[in-house]
Amino acid sequence: MPRKLLLCLATSAALAACKGEPQAPAAPAAAPAATHAFASDINAADFGELVKTLASDEFEGRAPGSRGEELTVNYIRDQMQRIGLQPGNGDSWFQEVPMTETTADPATVLKIRQGDATHELAFGSDMVIGTRSGQPDVHIDGSDMVFVGYGVDAPEQDWNDYAGQDWKGKTVVMFVNDPGFHANDDTLFDGKRMTYYGRWTYKFEEAARKGAAAALIVHDTAGASYDWNVVKHSWGGAQYDLPVAEDKEPRLQAQGWLSAEAARKLFADAGLDLDKAYKDANKRGFKPVPLQATLSLDLNSRIAEKKSRNVVGVLPGSKRADEAVVYMAHWDHLGKHEDEPGDNIYNGAVDNATGVAGILEVADAMAHQQTPPERSVVFLAVTLEESGLLGSQYYVNHPTFPLDKIAGVINIDAMSVGGRARDVTVTGYGSSELEDILKPLASEQGRTLHAETSVQSGFYFRSDHFNFAKAGVPALYAGGGGDLREGGTEAGRKATEAYGERYHGPKDEYDPNWKLDGTIEDLQLLYGVGKALAGGDSWPNWYEGNPFKANRDAMMKDREQASTAQ
Repeated sequence: MPRKLLLCLATSAALAACKGEPQAPAAPAAAPAATHAFASDINAADFGELVKTLASDEFEGRAPGSRGEELTVNYIRDQMQRIGLQPGNGDSWFQEVPMTETTADPATVLKIRQGDATHELAFGSDMVIGTRSGQPDVHIDGSDMVFVGYGVDAPEQDWNDYAGQDWKGKTVVMFVNDPGFHANDDTLFDGKRMTYYGRWTYKFEEAARKGAAAALIVHDTAGASYDWNVVKHSWGGAQYDLPVAEDKEPRLQAQGWLSAEAARKLFADAGLDLDKAYKDANKRGFKPVPLQATLSLDLNSRIAEKKSRNVVGVLPGSKRADEAVVYMAHWDHLGKHEDEPGDNIYNGAVDNATGVAGILEVADAMAHQQTPPERSVVFLAVTLEESGLLGSQYYVNHPTFPLDKIAGVINIDAMSVGGRARDVTVTGYGSSELEDILKPLASEQGRTLHAETSVQSGFYFRSDHFNFAKAGVPALYAGGGGDLREGGTEAGRKATEAYGERYHGPKDEYDPNWKLDGTIEDLQLLYGVGKALAGGDSWPNWYEGNPFKANRDAMMKDREQASTAQ
């Protein structure tokens, strides 16, 4: 939910979508025997039991590749079997997810030559750098550096910072966030709301598509929504990716960030003023500016290949079993930190044992509906969310249903446990027609929909549903609001702050005193969305102007043409 993502901003985990560190594989472990008698309806007793088990010390913080993973995925599988689901990946409950761990040498320096002078930028203080190439040694020699504004190519916005040049082998330097942000110009892009073009992930992806050798983002706290320490800490250790063979998108040889101070000097040495560059980059028709500099780099990294697993169950549809609705939640958390004294198990109760419990409760209710769903319903518990949304990315690359057969996705990530709310927070509000299903159901509960706070921070792009969205599949990310029926917005603020003290730490544990009446109301609401979608024949799309609509339109057109040709 948005609260989790808000709190990511206060931690070094924010930059990599709240990344954690997968541990080394351990020997298989059996899940504990169940003693709780589950009912088929969505209720607080069952939900609490599921969270209590998943967030128990016995599960050791659910780190991918650990004994905790074995316990977790086996427990989720057993619950899916109890509910009456079927294996969702052929005849298997599991989908193996390969991952590449890359750790850059912190002694790495960037050498920037301007005129007769060569300046060295130090890792951590002046810049951070890494590679997604899977190569232990990356060598770049004398790459021309060019300032490309915000590094955006958005045809629907009539904006292309890369227009008119060949970018092969060059190093591009760019600002974070969207055009219009630093100029406070609400007429550009979506005004204060960040689009995907503003996310650092997009900027590196686009630079790779253009053929650049390297890309550097100029850090500023307002634009990134976190300070330089977050960047430094997040990039200072192991980074995780799918192996190159599993990712069809091109990758840069090197990518990273420049501190504001290092960027200011780089621009000044090129005879440019950084403040003026911000103004120029926010004007339509901006043209790339050579920085009269070259970049050289010898980047040595330690590479390790590892594996984890998604858990997939399916409730086959009664009439259109080849079509699907997907409920998803990530099961992974940050594991056990052996080197820390005292309580060193990062249990991850709210984040995200609540989400896993949520999809299991919905599965139980849906499996026991009086009228079975006409479409199939997939219940997907993904790994490696804390390491960069890798489990969901792998699933989207290897879906158990074709993406053009998935009517919609409902993501549950870190549920509110503070009591009933008068509102519903829809992260990415105004994105897709799934909200047209959600709104009347929320109204029946006496609740209103609204966007997340800090829309400029791009929370919609930081949880697992986003991989489906990028591919074009409409995805909903909604949860409890901040205006509580007991105590109003002040109580909601205090609940958020209290969770902030527990977030991504050993204190995120199950609490029998949680107010689960609101959690259950949220689950009933999300169940209602999936029930309507699985019981009907509609194909929700993105709203006009959404950047993901083109992908959805294309896949549905291809499906229609293929159907006509048969």
